[in-house]
Amino acid sequence: MVGLGTMGRNLLLNVAENGFGAAGYDLDVRKGALLLEEGRGLDVSAAENLPALLSQLATPRTIMLLVPAGGITDTVIEELTVLCEPGDLIIDGGNSHYLDTDRREAYLATKGLGFLGVGISGGEKGARTGPSIMPGGRRELYQRVEPLFRAIAAKVHDEPCVAYMGTRSAGHFVKMVHNGIEYAMMQILAEAFDLMNRAFRMPYERIARVFADWNNRELESYLVEISAAVLMKEDYITGQPVVEMILDTAGQKGTGGWTSRSALDLGVAIPTIDAAVTMRQISAQKHLRRMTAERFDLGDMPRMRDGGLDENLRELEAAVRGAFIASYAQGMTLLQVASQEFEYGLNLAEIARIWRGGCIIRSALLTDIREAFEAQPDLPTLMLDPDLSRQIGDVLEDWRYVTTQFVESPVPGMAIASALFYTKAAATERLPANLIQAQRDYFGAHTYQRTDKDGVFHTDDW
Repeated sequence: MVGLGTMGRNLLLNVAENGFGAAGYDLDVRKGALLLEEGRGLDVSAAENLPALLSQLATPRTIMLLVPAGGITDTVIEELTVLCEPGDLIIDGGNSHYLDTDRREAYLATKGLGFLGVGISGGEKGARTGPSIMPGGRRELYQRVEPLFRAIAAKVHDEPCVAYMGTRSAGHFVKMVHNGIEYAMMQILAEAFDLMNRAFRMPYERIARVFADWNNRELESYLVEISAAVLMKEDYITGQPVVEMILDTAGQKGTGGWTSRSALDLGVAIPTIDAAVTMRQISAQKHLRRMTAERFDLGDMPRMRDGGLDENLRELEAAVRGAFIASYAQGMTLLQVASQEFEYGLNLAEIARIWRGGCIIRSALLTDIREAFEAQPDLPTLMLDPDLSRQIGDVLEDWRYVTTQFVESPVPGMAIASALFYTKAAATERLPANLIQAQRDYFGAHTYQRTDKDGVFHTDDW
């Protein structure tokens, strides 16, 4: 393992705990010392430099990188090409852009070296106890490390949460889309929290209990679970909830934006993921938001139905479930189109299966999604699966009502609303794009198609 930060060190310890000999290297010698301290009693060692690391490995060697994506990854790979021998395998386990993965695989092939781009999800805890693993590249190279990956992956009903994704950069593309869905789900939950806190005037402890209740029903998922946990945590300095003391500017490492740009290039609509990326960008503009907030009255407490708060919480739960399904649907459609465009050979049922454990977006809904793609592997959208379309139909009325509450209150609900309008647009037989085509033909003679005959037409005398 090259790179002994939180993820690299914990993943290497996971490897050693599963009976595989392991060696690690990091520029920071303190991280190597920490590896030895935490790996006491295991078959694990730390090297002082890259040549020393490679000297400890049996040939053909397998070297994994968990270093920051981008230029640092290229630098390490270039150093390894000098030291490695034909037949050695380099694995990039970082959050690399899929186009970089394609470039690196082609370059290393000229050196006689194997390369796998592997998406890994689960964070620090998942790396140590079992992540979801998404390998891409040549199948025979994956087969070399398959026993190891199956051993260290998360398990759901004894099924390892790892599967061969497909050729070239398939693994990193799948991980990128995973992160895009993650952005969407986190934003949806943040909006639900905001509505409960600012519009419904609920204290953090009560909101935490609501999330915990949701996690015991259809919304069972890792992100709902940890939302309850973080809202219950008290700040040791002030005694206030930790979340209350955290500045409202969300960070990002770029994978959400990559997902949005890839979808634009492939002509796939993913508005809820786009909304989540946009909201993180807006959150970073704290000073501008503070000034702008002084200019507007954005509303107050939204109207409640006769059932009061309990009824509103039930409706909000339904809206979140609908938005979750729409987010998964957008991501899965993007994977479906990318698989055809890039000839990855993705198996969406297998992707849903390995996302059920270890990864950040794991949820009970993924069982339904897996079953949908097992029944119809070429399903163009989850909206057409009988069970999932029924689930969407069950929540639509409540989802629409919750969206009006966002409109009437000072709380922005961009992700939840965009998911609803995506669903409505996807289920609308005739959209107003006919006006857009007429406008395009008027100002640019871009032509249009007709409803009553085949062909391409233009109106000369608008």
